[in-house]
Amino acid sequence: MTPLVIAIDGPSGAGKGTLARRLAAHLGFRHVDTGAMYRAVAWKALHDGLALDDEAALAALAAAATIGQEGAVVTIDGHEVTRAIRTPDMDQAAARVARLPAVRAVLVERQRGLGRGGGVVMEGRDIGTVVFPDAAVKVYLDASAVERARRRADDEAHTGRQAGLDRLQVDMAARDQSDSTRAVAPLQMAPGAVYVDTTGLDAEQVFERVRGLVAGAGLGKASRDQ
Repeated sequence: MTPLVIAIDGPSGAGKGTLARRLAAHLGFRHVDTGAMYRAVAWKALHDGLALDDEAALAALAAAATIGQEGAVVTIDGHEVTRAIRTPDMDQAAARVARLPAVRAVLVERQRGLGRGGGVVMEGRDIGTVVFPDAAVKVYLDASAVERARRRADDEAHTGRQAGLDRLQVDMAARDQSDSTRAVAPLQMAPGAVYVDTTGLDAEQVFERVRGLVAGAGLGKASRDQ
């Protein structure tokens, strides 16, 4: 059978990571967090003293970098950055890097390479629209602004969350604005994607909803038979 890709898109705090990890484990697929790639490039740029608006330099950095994702651990060029890339400052830095077309071109090609063999659950903001528009299943997760801020505040993967929910909502609204208005690959629901509002749903309920979509597309049995 032809290996398959499942695309999960949506804004911060909608539950993409939790769903993608669980779905990948359920199917025996690889999980790829594309947002972590942009965060890692932003971290390395700051580490190397590069300006975040130097598009050519950041694209060269992205092209040369060795970015690894093994389980929850993220590395770039030998640096373990799992916690370092999940801070308010890195949220802003990653948003700036993600607006640079040359950087996106490099990382999108890398993401396509990761998914080319199939058997992947890939999460991000442009997976179903740009990276894999022909993905077997496309899901757009969303939730209310208050719910997304609450989840981010409770997320142990993110650090430096002492500002409170009001500040988080402001920060996340700014990130939403940046992502949805960038010139290249703005955050939007892909044609053919299924919209899932996760407000008021726990992780189990979201998983069961999307697992049903996957089974309906015939992937559940196919993945187990690979």
